[in-house]
Amino acid sequence: MTQLTDDWVAAPETQAVCAMLTGAGFQALFVGGCVRNALFNLSVNDIDIATDARPETVVKLAKDAGLHAIPTGIDHGTVTIVSNHVPHEVTTFRRDVETDGRRAVVAYADSAEEDAHRRDFTMNALYATPEGDVIDPLGGLTDLQARRVRFIDDAEARIKEDYLRILRFFRFHAWYGDAKAGLDADGLAACAENATGIAALSKERIGAEVKKLLGAPDPAPSVASMAQAGVLMQAVPGADAKPLPILVHMEQQLGVEPDAIRRLAVIGGEDLPKKLRLSRDDARRLARLRDGIENMQAPAALGHYFGVDGARDVLLLRSAIFETQMPEGWESDVATGAAATFPIKAADLMPAYSGAALGAHLKELEARWVASGFSLGKDKLLS
Repeated sequence: MTQLTDDWVAAPETQAVCAMLTGAGFQALFVGGCVRNALFNLSVNDIDIATDARPETVVKLAKDAGLHAIPTGIDHGTVTIVSNHVPHEVTTFRRDVETDGRRAVVAYADSAEEDAHRRDFTMNALYATPEGDVIDPLGGLTDLQARRVRFIDDAEARIKEDYLRILRFFRFHAWYGDAKAGLDADGLAACAENATGIAALSKERIGAEVKKLLGAPDPAPSVASMAQAGVLMQAVPGADAKPLPILVHMEQQLGVEPDAIRRLAVIGGEDLPKKLRLSRDDARRLARLRDGIENMQAPAALGHYFGVDGARDVLLLRSAIFETQMPEGWESDVATGAAATFPIKAADLMPAYSGAALGAHLKELEARWVASGFSLGKDKLLS
C-alpha cells in the first residue's frame, strides 16, 4: 500500500485534529494538494482534511477539544481548525447538485468516493488516512505516477461545471505533467471545444490562474498547447506564445528564478492589467518591463533606471523577443549603472525652475549624465 511519510502527517497538531474527528466516530482523511504534493516529494503548505462530520459538528468537536474553529467557508462545508498555530481546512464530503460553469450548488455526502467524483483531476482525488495510508477511489495514483493530468470521468462535463478548470488543466500540466508525453488528448480536446466558456469567468480568477501557470518552472509547452487549442486568446487576448520557450531557456542558462510577471511581459497581450485584474504593483512592474523592451537603452542605462534585477529582466526579454544573445559584458555594465549616483538634486535647480519645469529639466540633465557614461560632474551639468 502506498503511504505518506512526510513529517506533517505525524505532527502532533495535525494528529490532534484527526483524533478530534475519529474519536467521535467520524472519518478524517487528508485530501487534495497535500496528498498530491507529498507523493511528488514537494513541499506541503496547506493541510486539507475531508470528513463525513457536518460543519456544525466539526465546530462543536473543536470547541470540546480546546481547538480554535474559524467558520471560513461554513456555507460550503469548510471550517478552519487551528491547532498549535497550524491551520487545517476541514471540509465535509460534498457532491454537486447544480453547476453553471462558474460556481456549484453542493450537498453534503457521506463517502470519500462521492466526494472524489466532484473534483477536477484524478491526481487531486487522492485521500490518505491519519496514518498516511493512501486511498485511491478513482485511479488517480496511476495517473500521478505517470505525471498525467486527467479529468475525472467525462472531461467535458467537468469543464462545464466550472470553466476555470480549462486553465487549471494547463497549469497543472505545467507543474506536474510529463512534458515529453504531452497533455491528455481527451482533456485537451474538451478544453478546445469549450474554450469560449472562459469568457464567463471573472477577470480575477483568470488572472490568478494565468500567474500560477506562468510561475511554473517551464510553462512553455502548456502555453503553446493553450495557443493551439484557442484557449490562450480567450484568457490573454493578443498574447504570443512563441517567445516564451526562448525566455525560459535563457532564464535556466543564467540560473534566474521563474517569474510570472517577467513571462507575462514576454507573451504580451491587450490591456493586461484590466483583463487579468493585476495588482497595482504587478501592473506597474509589467509596464516598466514593456517600456524597457521598447526604449532600447544600453545595459548601463538600464542598470541605473531599473536596478540590477530589473535591467537583467529587460535584457532577457529583449533577447527572447528579438532572438538575440545577451549583450557582451552586460553584467558589468548593468552593475556600473546601478552603482552610479546622479549628482544633481532638485534643490540645485531652484528657484530658477519649479513645478513641472523642474521635473522636466531634472530628467533632461539625468539623461545627459547617463549618455555621458555617468562621467559629467555636477558643475558641468549645471553650467
